[in-house]
Amino acid sequence: MAAQLDELDRKILAELQQDASQSLDEIARKVGSSKTPVWNRIKKMKDLGVITRQTAILDAEALGLEACFFVLIRTSEHEADWQRKFLKTLQERPEVLEAHRLAGDIDYILKVRVKNARAYDSFYQALISEVKIYNVTALLSMEEIKSTTVLPV
Repeated sequence: MAAQLDELDRKILAELQQDASQSLDEIARKVGSSKTPVWNRIKKMKDLGVITRQTAILDAEALGLEACFFVLIRTSEHEADWQRKFLKTLQERPEVLEAHRLAGDIDYILKVRVKNARAYDSFYQALISEVKIYNVTALLSMEEIKSTTVLPV
């Protein structure tokens, strides 16, 4: 169930999504409020689970992680034990930035960030040694056109 947010809450969220390192004073000034109400609203949105965490966004290429692969996985395994092992394996792999279970012909899609094709192959070999997978297709992203963590609020 979606949290009930008013216009001020949405303005605060927009500011936090742009730069969560801003001071409460800066946010309050930008949203047309004072510091204490802004602090109370942020606390309320944390308590409601609207704000789950605050973090730094790093530049993958600046860190040498120049290759982004989208990995399409088909499996013939759908038992609970296999799913638990598969999810555990994904959670333990720092290269996996996102993992989604899909409807349709493909069972899962992963977003994997690595240095290069050789590093992807190492990831792939480790993955298939951990869990039984029917088919894996890797798509190399040639250019990132849009990437954001900002949700429309």
